[in-house]
Amino acid sequence: MKDIKKLLVLSLLMVLFMSCGSNRSTSKKSKQKEEVTKEQYLYAQSDIIFDKYKKNNEGQINSFTVAYIGNYKDIAIDKMINYKIPASITLAQGILESGNGLSTLAKKSNNHFGIKCHSGWKGKKVYHDDDKRGECFRKYDNPEGSFNDHSKFLTGRGRYEFLFDLDPDDYKGWAKGLKKAGYATDRKYPKKLIAFIENFQLYKYDDLVLDEKGYKRAKKEMPLANNDSAETFIVVSKGDTLYSISRNNSISVEELKRLNGLNSNAISVGQKLMVSQ
Repeated sequence: MKDIKKLLVLSLLMVLFMSCGSNRSTSKKSKQKEEVTKEQYLYAQSDIIFDKYKKNNEGQINSFTVAYIGNYKDIAIDKMINYKIPASITLAQGILESGNGLSTLAKKSNNHFGIKCHSGWKGKKVYHDDDKRGECFRKYDNPEGSFNDHSKFLTGRGRYEFLFDLDPDDYKGWAKGLKKAGYATDRKYPKKLIAFIENFQLYKYDDLVLDEKGYKRAKKEMPLANNDSAETFIVVSKGDTLYSISRNNSISVEELKRLNGLNSNAISVGQKLMVSQ
């Protein structure tokens, strides 16, 4: 009789344990869906914009420029959020100044914006021929360091202050203003920036940040999938597949692929996926 009682107690404990574990797992998945930051939301949308542009213009555009945009668009978006510099301008300047990231200065010193040492620079240095022989340029540990310094450079110098009075989507005004403020000596500098922005539709990343609905929605926790008017994202975890994600979110694999512009079933850990719209 005692043995039977022990078995019953053990069985009850196992049921309770499994139930708690299941609740924790469900809670974790729900929390993961809700805790999508403003940046994550914008990055996911920027991936969709980029993939659509790349697909529609395959073979008609410079693949090195496209690769550069894909690598650095999210950093440019981040700088627009934090420094109010149009993402289109940051990307266009990076493309032009670094030769799509392939210039000697970009490859050897991660300097994507041609920023010279100037007085007061205490960071690493590299010497490179530019307007004069052996000029001093800033050197960074990684490309993002260059993007950070570019933003601080523009916001920290009075001669660029008037640019921040422009409309945040006025990339033409920014392009002309940079030349006027002395950022570059090339008289065609504004035209070159504008050409990059319009040919590669970089203004869409400005629109993404400035989109009032998306901006407000992204500032708060993302709603759960039972709100039909919302857009919900998850972050892919280890072991996830398109099938398991579609099953857990009551969506077909084909619909999941359509929402995220996927051409195959391949996904990676950390990838952001829209699971409802």
